[in-house]
Amino acid sequence: MRKPASQVIWMYVLVLVFGNNLLSAQSNQTVSVFKKTPINFGGKINEDAGVIRLENGRMAIKKIVLPAFPEGAEVSLKLTLTSSGDRWDKSGSCFVITDPGQHSLIDINQSEQDYPKGSVVGDGYGGVKATEKFKPALELLRFMSPFGVGHYSTEDSSDHRRPVYIPKWEKEVTWEMDVTDMRNELSGETYIGIWIDSWTKEGYEVSMELSYDPRILPEKHVLPLANTVSYGRKQRLPDFFASQDLEVRFDLDKPVRNAVLKYITTGHGGHSGGDEFVKTKNEVFFDGIKVLDTIPWRDDCASFRRFNPSSGVWLIGDSAQYIDWEQRKYKVKYIEERQASSDLSRSNWCPGSKVAPFEISLNDLPKGSHTLRVSIPAQAAEENKFNHWLVSAYLVYEE
Repeated sequence: MRKPASQVIWMYVLVLVFGNNLLSAQSNQTVSVFKKTPINFGGKINEDAGVIRLENGRMAIKKIVLPAFPEGAEVSLKLTLTSSGDRWDKSGSCFVITDPGQHSLIDINQSEQDYPKGSVVGDGYGGVKATEKFKPALELLRFMSPFGVGHYSTEDSSDHRRPVYIPKWEKEVTWEMDVTDMRNELSGETYIGIWIDSWTKEGYEVSMELSYDPRILPEKHVLPLANTVSYGRKQRLPDFFASQDLEVRFDLDKPVRNAVLKYITTGHGGHSGGDEFVKTKNEVFFDGIKVLDTIPWRDDCASFRRFNPSSGVWLIGDSAQYIDWEQRKYKVKYIEERQASSDLSRSNWCPGSKVAPFEISLNDLPKGSHTLRVSIPAQAAEENKFNHWLVSAYLVYEE
């Protein structure tokens, strides 16, 4: 159907005034933020001059201008990772710095500044809590690197570790996440970062892009409340849950509608009896009311086996029922099965997986003071048992 003449004239006038950007801003767009960017510890340096390299290469941050969609857009994030020689499973986080004009982890990592006192938990765990002048990094995607994907996928020795049900080792792993709620934070000039807890000079290579699909959507606002990921200097291993809860107090300067609390949590360290491998309750309270009571756990880790060529493997005895074609019946015999470290169940993550946030509806919230409290009866870190929980929380709402 032909557009009315008046509509065509108005579109022509708008294009003359605002240029082609008006039309292009309303079409689907994909923006490449990182492209094969090295993340490592003291290893290869990225060739992209726009990347800020921090933590001796364990974190990359990029200042970028992203498209704006005043009427709304669905936004998806895609991150692809391959090992450059790091054979271990490592925690990873993709994040956005929502207000770089305030105190931010960029300033603190590049200078002698300290995190604001109000952001500190217990004995020196800085940069964890939101304050009036500091907002912790807003986590877009929590991911866990698999064991050696890509780099070890073509080694002859890895074939002896490959189960029969896997036709081949994958060359890379890709995660996608719907980040539409963070559309305002992913618009215009902003800083996006990737951190991986790698301690090898080989590390990883990562690529990351954002895709925008215009839609008329209600405007959402996001308030980062807490983040225990140790993104940089003057932060410590977040093992404080063993001795205290995490409590954040914040103010809303106006009533808000349709508030949703998003909560990301994963347990790590401590070997076989530690936070990584022990089912541990997470309780979340909002304004004194328990809104989440769960044991975050993943028992489907074997489904990611194709991404883990360098995972440690051992043999376990088992009995197998099989078809004896000569006697035309089932028989049972003793066998030894491969079991990989990557197969083991863990505290809400698997090597090679992304971590979905828990979403808690809080309905409408009044203006004024509010409190978030997270309680996890974690185990203390001791000697080489680095028990800790990586937790982040943010509020999504409409005005």
